[in-house]
Amino acid sequence: LAGNYPAILDDEVVGVQARAVFKDAQTMLKRMVTEQWVRASAVFGLYSAKSVDEIIHIYADESQTQELMQWPTERQLMQKNNDKPNYALADFVHSQNDYIGMFAVTTGLDVEARAKAYEAKGDDYNSIMLKALADRLAEAFAEHLHARIRKDFWGYAPDEKFSNDELIKERYQGIRPAPGYPACPAHEPKRDIFRLLAAADIGMGLTESLAMTPAASVSGFYLAHPGALYFTATL
Repeated sequence: LAGNYPAILDDEVVGVQARAVFKDAQTMLKRMVTEQWVRASAVFGLYSAKSVDEIIHIYADESQTQELMQWPTERQLMQKNNDKPNYALADFVHSQNDYIGMFAVTTGLDVEARAKAYEAKGDDYNSIMLKALADRLAEAFAEHLHARIRKDFWGYAPDEKFSNDELIKERYQGIRPAPGYPACPAHEPKRDIFRLLAAADIGMGLTESLAMTPAASVSGFYLAHPGALYFTATL
């Protein structure tokens, strides 16, 4: 069902179906909360960092003597018809002394077994609904944690105040790029994220193809630069 919420609920073409799906989702979401079907678990870290060309170097402390990982970022190579630069995420990290964050969150630890129970009864609709809601809760949890990082834990925007619409439009300072997405298409940095954060301790893991488990999970980096933005790293 293509469209933006809440306008899609009154859409002339798909409004009836959208309202039906929305009602079913709200019913299941209420059960997920009241009966505690899901658990929200997260881990994050804040580290000293610096950039050298397109590589972000991450260290154990501010002395920058013990390197924990290198994060190679990819620079855009497309031809642009204006004065905009060809970005790399390393551009948003200082070349000497800076900081970077990383995180891993999940809301899917108890979801797979319940989804399979629906499938065993031939109820694919509710199985898909449960997985979809768990995915949305994981994204919501990632947004919530990012807000706490900005205002409390890292604290570079302690007085931040935005409406929900402004948060959805990402009006806040900083980004949380995730490996596998356009600005950093390589999935390999997940290995270091999961290793440094000990993500296995909260039940998260990686498959051989670097997909996250449980499926309702989000991981990535935090960049706080005021000019940091998302882009497509086209090679």
